[in-house]
Amino acid sequence: MATIAKKELVDRIAQRTQSKHVTVKTVVQQFLDEISTELANNNRLEFRDFGVFEVREQAPRTAHNPKTLERIDVPAKRTVKFKMGRIMREKLSSKDGKG
Repeated sequence: MATIAKKELVDRIAQRTQSKHVTVKTVVQQFLDEISTELANNNRLEFRDFGVFEVREQAPRTAHNPKTLERIDVPAKRTVKFKMGRIMREKLSSKDGKG
């Protein structure tokens, strides 16, 4: 499994769209910033056929330290849940990944 960095995605998009690298980089970064801002505001983001990002609240709980068996209070926290859309589900279920 390969790791694809933002830089590589920017390079690919710039090449495919024949756009300036710096312009694509700015647009991609602005897109990611907007996603973060909307999730921080507890908004749900829906991209048809791609998927849905949603903030979920995890309740506080008590856990145990496995070494000492000491009880630890874990505070409530917010996490992001992603539910994939139809096109992504089809691409992931195909053998070659190209859908």
